[in-house]
Amino acid sequence: MSEEPKKNNYTADSIQALEGMEHVRMRPSMYIGDVGLRGLHHLVYEVVDNSIDEAMAGHCDAIDVIINENNSVSVKDNGRGIPVGMHKKEGVSALEVVMTKIGAGGKFDKDSYKVSGGLHGVGVSVVNALSEHLRATVYLDGKIWEQEYSRGKALFPAKIIGESNDRGTMVTFLPDTTIFTQTIEFNYETLATRLRELAFLNKGITLTLIDKRVLDDEGNLITETFHSDEGLPEFIRYLDATREPLISRVISMEGERNDIPVEVAMVYNMSYTENLHSYVNNINTIEGGTHLAGFRRGLTNTLKKYAETSGMLDKLKFEIAGDDFREGLTAIISVKVAEPQFEGQTKTKLGNRDVTAAVSQAVSEMLQNYLEENPSDARIIVQKVILAAQARHAAKKAREMVQRKTVMSIGGLPGKLSDCSETDPEKCEIFLVEGDSAGGTAKQGRDRAFQAILPLRGKILNVEKAMQHKVFENEEIKNMFTALGVSIGTDEDPRALNLDKLRYSKVVIMCDADVDGSHIATLILTFFFRYMKELVENGHIYIATPPLYLVKKGQKREYAWTDDQRDLIARNLGGGSSIQRYKGLGEMNAEQLWDTTMNPEFRTLRQVTIDNLTEADRVFSMLMGDEVPPRRAFIEKNAKYAKIDA
Repeated sequence: MSEEPKKNNYTADSIQALEGMEHVRMRPSMYIGDVGLRGLHHLVYEVVDNSIDEAMAGHCDAIDVIINENNSVSVKDNGRGIPVGMHKKEGVSALEVVMTKIGAGGKFDKDSYKVSGGLHGVGVSVVNALSEHLRATVYLDGKIWEQEYSRGKALFPAKIIGESNDRGTMVTFLPDTTIFTQTIEFNYETLATRLRELAFLNKGITLTLIDKRVLDDEGNLITETFHSDEGLPEFIRYLDATREPLISRVISMEGERNDIPVEVAMVYNMSYTENLHSYVNNINTIEGGTHLAGFRRGLTNTLKKYAETSGMLDKLKFEIAGDDFREGLTAIISVKVAEPQFEGQTKTKLGNRDVTAAVSQAVSEMLQNYLEENPSDARIIVQKVILAAQARHAAKKAREMVQRKTVMSIGGLPGKLSDCSETDPEKCEIFLVEGDSAGGTAKQGRDRAFQAILPLRGKILNVEKAMQHKVFENEEIKNMFTALGVSIGTDEDPRALNLDKLRYSKVVIMCDADVDGSHIATLILTFFFRYMKELVENGHIYIATPPLYLVKKGQKREYAWTDDQRDLIARNLGGGSSIQRYKGLGEMNAEQLWDTTMNPEFRTLRQVTIDNLTEADRVFSMLMGDEVPPRRAFIEKNAKYAKIDA
């Protein structure tokens, strides 16, 4: 009888008991989400959150975040400083305990922190575990203390290195390239967005972002300071700067209800979308929770009671729904909870039941006072609600038409759709292609087994400026719903998206690499963000990247996606090479399109993700809304070679 291979043995020796920091390095995604760009930036947020907790406790009002030349990051605050005294149980300094022990920290001591965003107690120690090198400098009681670490392990005990009258903590860390294999290059705008958000959520605190890697046109370091004196009302005006206001004033309140600090700010605009953003202890709860439920209850009950009392609903032939009160509404709900209960590890949905009543009560009082003191605004809001209800009924009929078409047999699929033969959605992908010409080329070049093609005629409807029933009546949008197999709306929630019958795991937007192509791609992305957000959040949406150039010399042919690639290829091929600039997908034949843009072995697909839901909402509104000046400023700032016509 042959001996069983050793690799298949499962014995007591197979069980590994990993220490906390070792487990973080073995399973980093359990702690920071992933080891890509999102997880990389999450490291900064964890360190900044410690400083914000000091600020929320009233001990800090200035936080500096510095991106150093080598892509290390320094976070410095003027708080109390991490304690450096000897920890009785561990036998090392408290600083070393905080930096090297999972679950250590002051967040579990209610006397130190009443409220904290980092209640799992894993923040800075996880950053340490995932850093090639980390240095902690503490300014405390006239002394400067320092300790350095490598991959979570202390290199020497905490020691005094000088004297200073400053106070606070500075943490400098360099992410470990063996963990973050994709990149350790931090994105300035991503960090700026989060710091701006924190400044609005914590009024009176000054956050400064400095990038030492590049200089501006005048030879200075790129620096940005974020500070808000008003907090949420200022945040609302920032988010709604690109929308046409319905009422001139921001409705806001701040106070405690049932010992829970509640802040709410809201305003109505002329758009047809609902934009609610909720936070718990500065954490963006993108899935909502009890605080959001409390806001909706307070808003609906108060507005409905006012509308009924005013007599404005007397001639309406159907009931007003909760959604009608939120059309064209931008609102931010921020609560501070001592012991928040989040559903899941991602901290994206609040579960504390007592928060619902606290927020509902606060919103009711705030709104009731505003409506009584501003009767003209109250009338305008109720009129908007009535129009929303009428539009909802029209949209329901249009949506039902889409649903009927979607649930039909394969024969009911759009006529322009060239479907694939594979029926397992996980193996299938669909290309949304700009125009019939490029669509025809894509049909010839694709792999029919798993790739479907849906040509879209011209520029689809801009859903940012369209009423809901107009969206569902649009032929191209109906075709997308039908081809994808998704349905929208239930009696309980007209905006709910059902992905149970999604027919493709990858939805690839494939447009020309020019200005018109970018506009069409943005229109499609706006549609997905407003009406199929779950597709984006679940990672189903991609953008194809066709090449810009074909460089030829004799029989040699190479493609280039950037000007730098083009120049390098031309130099390598030597003199006499010719360069073809592709103005659109239609200029490529089927074989070229397959080789460069559709073949999974060689293509580059950019997955569309949402790093910050609040900022994404603002950007889509700005790019696709009515206000021109903010859009122009955005283009001038972000487009390297943009030429802006007057």
